[in-house]
Amino acid sequence: MTKANPDTDRAAKVLLCVGNSMMGDDGAGPLLAQQLADRPIYGWQVVDGGSAPETETVHIRALAPRVLVVVDATEMGLNPGEIRQIDPDCIGEMMLMSTHSMPLNYLIDDLREAVDEVVMIGIQPDIVGFCYPMTPAVSQAVAALYQMFSDNNWRQIPQLSVEGECC
Repeated sequence: MTKANPDTDRAAKVLLCVGNSMMGDDGAGPLLAQQLADRPIYGWQVVDGGSAPETETVHIRALAPRVLVVVDATEMGLNPGEIRQIDPDCIGEMMLMSTHSMPLNYLIDDLREAVDEVVMIGIQPDIVGFCYPMTPAVSQAVAALYQMFSDNNWRQIPQLSVEGECC
């Protein structure tokens, strides 16, 4: 009888894609999840958290990934489609716009017990409104982000820096 090895049985990397595909650019996360479902990237497991990502916490805890990357359309005051890493410790202080039922900083704080590293990646939306289509800038940003994960250079995404804010 072999014992389970917690270091090899756990998922190495999980992408939690967040957003609402019926809200224009807020659908960036679900679009990335769909691209990853259609063309999986070795080493990554995708979880489509939709507009209520807190419903996936039990699943993510069971996966116990070493790295959890949360991707969401995030109002950062940048040009539409720009992509930034956001320090998870600063999300609550920055008062980032969210269309979700629970602020992402609560979700991230809750998952830190089960995850070694949590990274937040934001895509600057242009239009977030019910029944609006996704704008080309955000659609292109999602494709670029997929390629960054595929090429394993996603850690090169610049950090968000906002004067006077925690970053």
